[in-house]
Amino acid sequence: MLCTSAHASDIWTKEREKAKSLITQDKLRSEVAFLTDTTCQGRASGTKGSEVAATWVSTRFEEAGLFKMADSWTHRFNIRPGLYGHNVIGMLAGSRSIPCDRYIIVGAHYDHLGIIDGKMYPGADSNASGVAAMTSLAEMFGSMRKMGKIFNSHIIFVAFDAKEFDLKGSDALWNMIEYGRLRNPLNGDAITKDKITLMVNVDQIGSSLAPVNEERKDYMIMLGTASLKRDKRDLLQRCNIEDGIGMDISLDYYGSENFTKIFYRLSDQKVFVDNKIPAVLFTSGITMNNNKTWDRVENLDMEIYRRRIDLMYHWIEKML
Repeated sequence: MLCTSAHASDIWTKEREKAKSLITQDKLRSEVAFLTDTTCQGRASGTKGSEVAATWVSTRFEEAGLFKMADSWTHRFNIRPGLYGHNVIGMLAGSRSIPCDRYIIVGAHYDHLGIIDGKMYPGADSNASGVAAMTSLAEMFGSMRKMGKIFNSHIIFVAFDAKEFDLKGSDALWNMIEYGRLRNPLNGDAITKDKITLMVNVDQIGSSLAPVNEERKDYMIMLGTASLKRDKRDLLQRCNIEDGIGMDISLDYYGSENFTKIFYRLSDQKVFVDNKIPAVLFTSGITMNNNKTWDRVENLDMEIYRRRIDLMYHWIEKML
């Protein structure tokens, strides 16, 4: 007996809520706390702490059901002579039975400043919040795939290293794409530029200290909508309303055209923008805690942070 489309939609609505329920405020708090603990030493590129953080991301990818790229979670690249970075990359297959040759990339940089003059810079908002959000999205989409949901695109999740070294991590990923070294782990096909339909970057997403409107702490900034097809530009606001999340959405950087252009090119989506790939940045903006020794987990707003992840999930699902 065939299900009606309404019945099928109702089933996936219930399964979607199950997937979302996996990500709680307590879980997010615990994950950001680990990434900002002394074990990770501030996650400076090339350090033992960075290696610990990369291993943590790899474990989260494996638990979510992602596939390794080229039989490895981590991919080394040169930052400068004698210093190497490691991107962590995994792919969630949209389907294993239906041919699919489209890809969405979801990324967040996991490196930070490390220890300077004996003081550790934990980087809770910048960017442990983005990493935990990205791995949470991997878990949510992975849960849906395990329940049988088929997506029209594969999703490549990337934890970038060396953002603090002039975006060397995202440049390294682009070099893999450009030279045919980023390959689908299921069939070995090269993932070329023309197959990538969207890049989503998450950078500093956990704070409520820099609201767009003073009356609303529950805000989120999304930059890059101009790179999307016209019929997709209002999709975030539609998701915000239809899925009952109700956040204060801003599509520019605090109303400034100049700052919007500048900030849009300061993170790991830049190389994709430069190569004409539609790319967006999700952020809660720069605060007075950024790049300070007191950028700690207790300064994040877990309830709002959790809702932002929900909204990103609904939006990305509709973009697949």
